[in-house]
Amino acid sequence: MATSLKRRAVRAGGWQIAKRLIKPIPFVGTVFAISLAGYEIKKKGLLRGSIHVGLDATPIVGTAKGILELFTGDLIPDKKPSERKNGR
Repeated sequence: MATSLKRRAVRAGGWQIAKRLIKPIPFVGTVFAISLAGYEIKKKGLLRGSIHVGLDATPIVGTAKGILELFTGDLIPDKKPSERKNGR
């Protein structure tokens, strides 16, 4: 069971790293940001998620934001667990 849990953690971490590396690529990052729009809006809330996706979808601004977020983390924070409807 520990191996399964470890494998899941590695996969989740790998996906996060891949997202952070793909987003700064100008036009590929735009398509990637738009395809993940629903997930980001659900995770951050309507206003913060829309701003996040809008910035990421703008080619030059999204590239700069993506590179900055590689080193500093998310500029626009996620909702707190108490703000989420389903508690996740």
